Amino acid sequence: MKRRTFLKTSFAATALTPIGFDHLAGSPGEAGVHAAIEIPKSVFGARIGRAQKLMAEQNFDLLIATPSTNFSYFAGYNPGRSERLIALLIPRDGNPVIISPSFERERILRRSTVTNIDTWEEHENPYKLSASAAERLKVASGRIGIEPTTNYIDYLRLQDQLSKADVRDGSPVFDELRMTKSPEELEAIQKAVDITVGSIAATHRQLKEGLSEQEVAGMLSREMSSHGVRGGGLVQFGPSSALPHGGPTGVKLTAGTVVLIDAGCSVDGYTSDITRTIFWGGERSAKYREVYNIVFEAQQAAAAMAKPGVECQELDRAARRVIEKAGYGKYFTHRVGHGMGMDGHEHPYLVEGNAYKLKPGNVFTIEPGIYMLGDFGVRIEDDFVITESGVEQMSPKVSKV
Repeated sequence: MKRRTFLKTSFAATALTPIGFDHLAGSPGEAGVHAAIEIPKSVFGARIGRAQKLMAEQNFDLLIATPSTNFSYFAGYNPGRSERLIALLIPRDGNPVIISPSFERERILRRSTVTNIDTWEEHENPYKLSASAAERLKVASGRIGIEPTTNYIDYLRLQDQLSKADVRDGSPVFDELRMTKSPEELEAIQKAVDITVGSIAATHRQLKEGLSEQEVAGMLSREMSSHGVRGGGLVQFGPSSALPHGGPTGVKLTAGTVVLIDAGCSVDGYTSDITRTIFWGGERSAKYREVYNIVFEAQQAAAAMAKPGVECQELDRAARRVIEKAGYGKYFTHRVGHGMGMDGHEHPYLVEGNAYKLKPGNVFTIEPGIYMLGDFGVRIEDDFVITESGVEQMSPKVSKV
């Protein structure tokens, strides 16, 4: 992938289709469940081709995905999970097939890029139908990779019907494909980043004494909604900001308070994840300045390490060295970052022990933090993409205070 100039749309002028968004524990969750992804159909065909090539390399004969972001990654649509089995089967050779309740066929056919659909009636066993499809595809006795977020009961029932097969975790294929983002994916992520940064800034401008964390969180969501997307985030005042995944509560804003906002939205099924920490209502305290600038330097140290071929854990180590040297090591309590794309948290994870070497197209956060319980916390989080020659920051760089 050549180093590219990302689409820097004015978030105020962006017209986008609202996408479902579930904000859990401070990060965008599975986004766009029940929504078709507005990416050219040819992209999904190419993804299946890449999957089949990787399956051959890793000796998988079949991949099975139930509704999830992995299902949507290949089919362009997530029909949602229920007690009725829907499953996507991708053979090493040939065309993929979707197993579906017969009454759901038309809905899936209208939105999915996969048009081969085997249907089952309410009185029939869909897991047996899946095994029959695998027999037809000549892969029923091969190595089968199951999508890693599949419900355990679905896994057990598929395994029972595919008794001749070697059924195992399909993560090696799914994760490898998802980690490298295409230009279309990068464009969607960039739009989400632009809207999130702008929405946080607009929310900051509306802060006033007496507002609660919950009220400010509502402002943030409305800002995102005004630009055609659904999103939200954590809003934490003062001592609450020392909880990495705390708030929002009914706590009221007062002058001289640290305000932390961790936010994201979803554009075309792809997420953003940005955190900004400010000191509101008066001159910044010396302690806040010290801590904020240490976190800033830690983020810069990690970003300076990022380039193709560098292990993920090296970025975590770089940020941690800065914070530990400043005497705040025990207050940095989480990894320095995580991958993002269709899920708010996905591979690669920037954490000690992860020797995965960064590649062009990897998108991730760098988000060091210092959290002093009972006092305040600071986190600075931005989104980055690895290019052929180094790294590009997708969100505007902040500065020292």
